[in-house]
Amino acid sequence: MDERKIENALNLDAHAAPAGEVLRLLAADAEQGLTPNDAERRLARYGPNAFRPKPRRGPLLRFVLQFHHPLIYILLATAGVTAVLQEWVDSGVILGVVVVNALIGFIQESRAERAIESLKKMLAPSALVLRGATRQVVPAEELVPGDVVFLQAGDKTPADLRLIQVKNLQIDEAPLTGESVPVQKGTAALARETQVADRLNIAFSGTLVTFGQGTGVVVATGAATEIGKIAGAIEAVQEVETPLIRRLAAFSKSLTIAILLVAGALFLIGALKGHPVMEMFMAAVALAVSAIPEGLPAIMTITLAIGVKRMAARHAIIRKLPAVETLGSTTVICSDKTGTLTRNEMTVTVVETAEERFRVTGVGYAPVGAVQHEGGRAATVSEHPSLMELLRAGLLCNEAILRQEAHEWKIDGDPTEGALIVLAQKAGLQPEHETLLLPRTDVIPFDSEQQFMATLHHEAGGNGRIYLKGAPERVFPLCRSEWGVEAPLDVEPWKAKVGALASEGLRVLALCVKPASATQRELEFKDVATGVSLLGLVGLIDPPREEAIVAVEKCRTAGIRVKMITGDHVETARAIARQLGIGDGRGISGADLDRADEACLLQIASSVDVFARVTPAHKLRLVQALQQRGEVVAMTGDGVNDAPALKQADIGIAMGVTGTEVAKEAASMVLADDNFASIERAVEEGRTVFTNLKKALIFILPTNGGECLTLIAAIAAGVLLPVLPLHILWINLVTTVALAVTLAFEPVEADTMSKPPRRPDAPLIDRILIWRIVFVSSLMAAGTFGLFFYELGAGVSLEASRTVAVNAIVFFEAVYLLNTRSLSESILNRAGLFGNLVVWSGIGAVVLLQAVFTYSPMMHLFFHTAPLDGVMWARILAVSVLLLLAVEAEKAITRKATRRNLEVRNRQ
Repeated sequence: MDERKIENALNLDAHAAPAGEVLRLLAADAEQGLTPNDAERRLARYGPNAFRPKPRRGPLLRFVLQFHHPLIYILLATAGVTAVLQEWVDSGVILGVVVVNALIGFIQESRAERAIESLKKMLAPSALVLRGATRQVVPAEELVPGDVVFLQAGDKTPADLRLIQVKNLQIDEAPLTGESVPVQKGTAALARETQVADRLNIAFSGTLVTFGQGTGVVVATGAATEIGKIAGAIEAVQEVETPLIRRLAAFSKSLTIAILLVAGALFLIGALKGHPVMEMFMAAVALAVSAIPEGLPAIMTITLAIGVKRMAARHAIIRKLPAVETLGSTTVICSDKTGTLTRNEMTVTVVETAEERFRVTGVGYAPVGAVQHEGGRAATVSEHPSLMELLRAGLLCNEAILRQEAHEWKIDGDPTEGALIVLAQKAGLQPEHETLLLPRTDVIPFDSEQQFMATLHHEAGGNGRIYLKGAPERVFPLCRSEWGVEAPLDVEPWKAKVGALASEGLRVLALCVKPASATQRELEFKDVATGVSLLGLVGLIDPPREEAIVAVEKCRTAGIRVKMITGDHVETARAIARQLGIGDGRGISGADLDRADEACLLQIASSVDVFARVTPAHKLRLVQALQQRGEVVAMTGDGVNDAPALKQADIGIAMGVTGTEVAKEAASMVLADDNFASIERAVEEGRTVFTNLKKALIFILPTNGGECLTLIAAIAAGVLLPVLPLHILWINLVTTVALAVTLAFEPVEADTMSKPPRRPDAPLIDRILIWRIVFVSSLMAAGTFGLFFYELGAGVSLEASRTVAVNAIVFFEAVYLLNTRSLSESILNRAGLFGNLVVWSGIGAVVLLQAVFTYSPMMHLFFHTAPLDGVMWARILAVSVLLLLAVEAEKAITRKATRRNLEVRNRQ
């Protein structure tokens, strides 16, 4: 065995060489196969026909690395602060949040491994192979280059095979290439630049044989197969951080620096003023406690979880929690065509006879619809003999079966043949009746070389006829004339019709008939070689989902660009894109992408919306190119070929019904109904989740800011602290969370899908909201400080005065919660004050907690508080209402200024 020669053969494009040449280069024998010794040596040389995942980090290291994040650092710092204050319960709760987050990240990181495991399940467990001139079944892992493998209907292809013999071989390659119908295979050599989806002489590992038989020689095993390359691509892709994580990381860094600087400055100022160092240290700790939003991680998790629940009710299953918010940031959706934007059900939409063109209504396999004239008027089939005979030909020259199962129509057999049965039934023909009238006598099965199928039928005791269907370019040379016309066939007008149908993205079949004698009982190729009459043409397409058309339009309104990325042909993709409203009519093929350099690819990715005949590598490059341009990319898909791009995308969306396990494991979200329209609804929920998270943040930060300002003012003035560190912990870890979490239940705002997507580089908090934080923090600090010293000045005890200050902060929060239900609009425009009853439940719960805090003897002992009288409560409520009115006034002024600026910008 010349190993160097075999190595050279494996590096060649097997599809581009004749089958005999491939056998010679691989030192293989189609009649004898490899000897057992040859197979053993090659197995030792090339390894088993299986995936070999790269070495991975151990579970302990992966778990420890989950703590490597700025947000986690600030949580750990908070836990340390509370431990210094000997608040062990609070410290334990915060550490618990950190550990839970780490566990979630640890579990998510393991999903890539499960994606590889799912790929392994796609591989055939065994193969029928020729070894030592004997056919034998061997484990698929033992296949080696040069093995001769036999395939038949129902088999999974065990490795990449260069086909050397085929007999009506059809293979379903949809999971790998996205091709919507089984591919008819052949043995002829192809051009070297032929794309994977067009390599008709290769049977790819993991694909399913649906019809016929074939023999092939193994040209690639394990990681060298096309499916193995996809497995390698999945492993190579790095997880992309979501916009929310990126924003929170930047926000956490800024907040950490600010807290350290302010706390350090407070410590130095106090120490320089002569305050005891330990007292100043504890004051700095208290300031840090007041500034750190301890409840933010819990609120973020709860808000995302509520979004997950809402999306599940709308058929979108979230597998990675941050993906909820990422959907709301999406700027581009890259969608597969087959089964996602289309129904994955071939449908006849056009029938061409010599008389005229007919349109066919209805989509899918349900025999509901009608044959119509071009103007929309129903066609009476009995008045058009050529149309009737064409429909009968499509129905009888057919191997498929149409059946109804639980109110759903399904096809057993080739989808194209199934579409012809549906067409006949729409016109009123019944398969059982027609079969009885013209029972089949013989058949020439579809052959990849001849590219047609023919059947012989006889009337009871009468003459026979031959029906034939196939590729127009192969059928036209067999035709003598049009049906019912004696003149020779003028083929040029029919070729023009084929071209017109193909330009609409339709797959075209020609149907013919030929008389047969009453005595003929066998059908041979010579019987259809001449004298056939052309009945007409049918145009078929996998039609778009109606709801997908609506969803694409809604995405456009929301500023989201939809791009179709498919393995189908360019013309078909462009035709479907036109019906869906995607793009400007242009389409780019995978071959065009191969010729593009990186700069050109960036331009193409941005400007073109339809990509056809693409490979997994193309999909991955397109997603990466869009991300380089700053886009937040959602990628939808169902096949194995989609998995690398699904993992690379900011959010991968797999199909739940037709999707492979590989795609689901690589994705962040799974559509339970395989409906593109569910994506649009999920985007709406994702935008709502981010808006609600933002509201929670704008609610929490002014509270913490008010506490900080209160402490800073007291220390700077050298007076008593209005609130103690214990009080701050009570407010932050109990009342703030109890109130802020209610914002997670805010309903979808009416204009959610009329706004453009958020810029990926936009800060979490913009200038207007920073001003809101400063404004509200100042009001809270002033109100708290004023009430505290008013009570002290009135002769109230220190304990009672501090109880007033704590309750003031809490009630400021309660009224500000109502302000925060809308970041810009008046609270009266948000479905009234009672549009979110959970908000009032939260306020009620806090009122009860504060009653316990204020009047429980145990709380007096623990928190150094005292009971309040009715007058004190009245002052607290009055100042709280003033805060509510002040914030509403500020929002009104801001709205007016925003509108004025917009008008000025529009005039310019």
